This record gives sequence, C-alpha cells and structure tokens, in this order.
Amino acid sequence: ASSVSVRVMSKSGFEEDQKDDSKQTVDDQDLKETSHGESETAESPRPLSETSEMSLEVGTLNRKRKSPSDKQRPLTRYLPIRGSDLDLRQHIESAGHQVVLCPHVLINSSTCRGFLHKKGSKLNGWSRRWFVFDRNKHTLTYYSDKSEKKPRGGAYFQAIEEVYLDHLNSVKSPNPQLTFIVKTHERLYYLMAPSPEAMRIWVDVIFTGAEGYREFEHGT
Repeated sequence: ASSVSVRVMSKSGFEEDQKDDSKQTVDDQDLKETSHGESETAESPRPLSETSEMSLEVGTLNRKRKSPSDKQRPLTRYLPIRGSDLDLRQHIESAGHQVVLCPHVLINSSTCRGFLHKKGSKLNGWSRRWFVFDRNKHTLTYYSDKSEKKPRGGAYFQAIEEVYLDHLNSVKSPNPQLTFIVKTHERLYYLMAPSPEAMRIWVDVIFTGAEGYREFEHGT
C-alpha cells in the first residue's frame, strides 16, 4: 500500500513531510565506516523527532504497546529535570562522574558534546556522529562533524522517553558493552560510546532531558 504524506509544521517553524508510521523512523542513510574514514551520502537531514505533530493513531499505539525497555529501566537516581537553572556539569559531577578525566565528552552548564557511533536505521552500519545535547534548546541533535553546520537528525526533549544500556544485546554492535539506547516516541536510537565512562555520562546527561518519561509526564 502506498504511504500517506501529511504536511505538518515543526516547532522550529519549517514545514516538513511526515510519512505514515512505517516511514517515521527513516533516518540518514548511514554507511559503514572504512579504514580510511567515513563515507557520506548526500541525503537530506532528518527533522527532529516531534510529539505534538504525531497522529492520534501513533499516540494510541504508543500507549498500548509493551516495550522491551519496560524491563530495562534506566539505572539512575534522578528523574528528568526541566528547570532552566540546572548546572548540567555540576549535576553530572555530583553523580560521581569524573568529567575532567573523560576527554571524549565536552560538558558545561547547559550542553554536552561529543562523538558517538550511531546505528543507521536503513543500513546495518555504524557511523560516527557529533552529538549535541542542549538544555537551552531542549534538543538532542547530531551532525556529521564538529562544525555543527547542519543537523542530520535528533529529538526534542519531550519526545525522549528513556535512556538505558543495551544489556540484552538487542542489536549487533562492534562493542556491546559500550552500547546504549535512547528511546523516543517514534523510534529507538542505538548509540555506542568511545569509552565506558563516556557512555555513563551520556546516559545520565540525556536522561535529564527525557521529558517523555511516563512517570515524569504524569507527575508521579
């Protein structure tokens, strides 16, 4: 059956096409890295994951379905934090992370940056992407490189439900022990950190913005 395209307006003010549910998880066509670097394709960047623009049908499915992550709740002593006065770096350091000893992650009072490998949604390859978590913009976005010229995709905080380690090895990863998952209302992002400490920092950082976390949403 042919897919139905619906024109919606995103929070950033630009129009974008949202396909039917079978197409909503289409991401950039990541290619496997070669020994000489990373191949790129000239595809259009994927818009940020939205929640308010999603159809009622999709929302109903999200409420009814049982996710594997229900049994893999984030092992964190924090709930998502909406307050704009949060000092992100101080918060992460108070959780026991030694940020100064982790060169793979650049973190200040409101943002966290660093390279992560992301599994492509169409191809099975893992591609190196520059990720930016921004509490001022309420977004988790990723780029081809540090220049941050044009985002290739990402999610708004309100779409992020959970962040957890891939203990079940649900995907074939070059390094399962460094692999974690960001679950949004639309899809799962499979990410791989460059070190164990970088992975733990990213998990705690992203979870501060998981405004789609169901207990957080319902105020319980």
